[in-house]
Amino acid sequence: MNFKNCSIGIELGSTRIKSVLIDENGSTIATGGYGWENKFVDNIWTYSIDEIWEGIQVAYTELRENIEQKYSCDFTTVGAIGFSGMMHGYMAFDKDDNLLVPFRTWRNNLQGKASKELTELFNYPVPQRWTIAHLRQAILNEEEHVSKIDFLSTLASYVHYSLTGEKVIGVGEASGVFPIDLETKSYNGKMVGQFKELTNINLTDIFPKVLVAGENAGHLTPEGAKLLDVSGKLESGIPFCPPEGDAGTGMVATNSVKKRTANVSAGTSVFAMIVLEKALSKVYSEIDEVTTPSGDLVAMVHCNNCTSDLNAWVNLFGEVLGEFGVTPDNDELFGKLYRKALEGDKDCGGLLAYPYLSGEHSTGFEEGRPLFVRNADSKFNLANFMLTNLCTSLGALNIGLKILFENEGVEIDEMLGHGGLFKTAGVGDTIMARATKAPVTTMATASEGGAWGIALLAQFMLNDIDDLAEYLETKIFSDIEKVMVKPETEGIEGFDTFMKRYVGGLDIEHAAVANLKS
Repeated sequence: MNFKNCSIGIELGSTRIKSVLIDENGSTIATGGYGWENKFVDNIWTYSIDEIWEGIQVAYTELRENIEQKYSCDFTTVGAIGFSGMMHGYMAFDKDDNLLVPFRTWRNNLQGKASKELTELFNYPVPQRWTIAHLRQAILNEEEHVSKIDFLSTLASYVHYSLTGEKVIGVGEASGVFPIDLETKSYNGKMVGQFKELTNINLTDIFPKVLVAGENAGHLTPEGAKLLDVSGKLESGIPFCPPEGDAGTGMVATNSVKKRTANVSAGTSVFAMIVLEKALSKVYSEIDEVTTPSGDLVAMVHCNNCTSDLNAWVNLFGEVLGEFGVTPDNDELFGKLYRKALEGDKDCGGLLAYPYLSGEHSTGFEEGRPLFVRNADSKFNLANFMLTNLCTSLGALNIGLKILFENEGVEIDEMLGHGGLFKTAGVGDTIMARATKAPVTTMATASEGGAWGIALLAQFMLNDIDDLAEYLETKIFSDIEKVMVKPETEGIEGFDTFMKRYVGGLDIEHAAVANLKS
């Protein structure tokens, strides 16, 4: 097989680093992976540099070994490579490429003062997750390392730089670092000037250069080849596409880069992306304004908490079964419990939960406490319990989308779903349809996720079609199987009833945060 017609995509997600090799038609040839979890160290959610590289190397090695076993040959080169990672966050390096402080991920909600100040200064929404908010908060905290910053990066951009020597970033990822000028497809010059007046820091000196989908973002260096492939087989010189964030790769993986298209990624976090026909009328703290990998305007509703607490409950049920000598397959365990939720009362039987392992900006929390709450007369059974945990995983998302649909009149034709929530067919998409009041479509490729999306962006760079939307429509998604679930009236009404309880009970969560200290 001619691997020079193929591309590799590797995405560093919240719980898994996944690698994938695709052919020129976008079909998956082989995959690899590495499981990991963020750690809460000194009040910061982080991953260590050592584990970043261990995870990448393991994911790549598994991919290479699968390829070599399948084709009985040494795997030494490929047409293109792309890296993606969790958007936002803060990785600050000095002039010698030393990490100045531990990697601060998107999950940290300690930048409230900076977020508010910059949003007012720019008249543009700057959420706490954004890299610029992290930087401003570090300045406000008078952190010593700020004066030593030579390169300020996201996770994907850092990995790309380490492998290619190029300090660049894809525009979709960059739009979660700093506001983007839609005309120049780069950082907003006026706002860069405003920040310099405020802090005396010229951001263009420390930020990576912005590139759009299809541009060449450098080549694998000899040092990078050894770092990526510990076997030493991989050749240098392979071209790289611009590094992107998981939001951008999610848009690509669901063919949601045209106007009026929308997608939602639901796993550890949940975020919905809608490609806008026009700019929003005002600034909303609950809504990010980011871009597609080609630089088109997107409204993003991002919520820090989704299925982590739900997963913990399912794992607890697995432990219970283990006490009876039963060890169910993990997919079977999740599948049975997810499907049980559809037997529940549409309003969750009066039950309430908050899945806040971390803070949640859309509802005003810098910290979180997972909670399950019920009244004495609530209908407490397994079906309602599971349905409650599924519904609450989309509660904060529902609040943000309501602003777009009701306040701004944003319209979409359908919502494309991907991520772990949708793994059990007919469940996650049903609950999501109720929460979004829109048809939810999943594709046969939904489980491929962001690694497949960044591999497609790498393949797009090699293609002779200039327009990303046209490339995806004609080359990749023309024959892919889709399944659509439309929201039923009773389900929408039940979810709305649950949401009234969710909003009304937020004081309980506030009290838990104030009184239950870690």
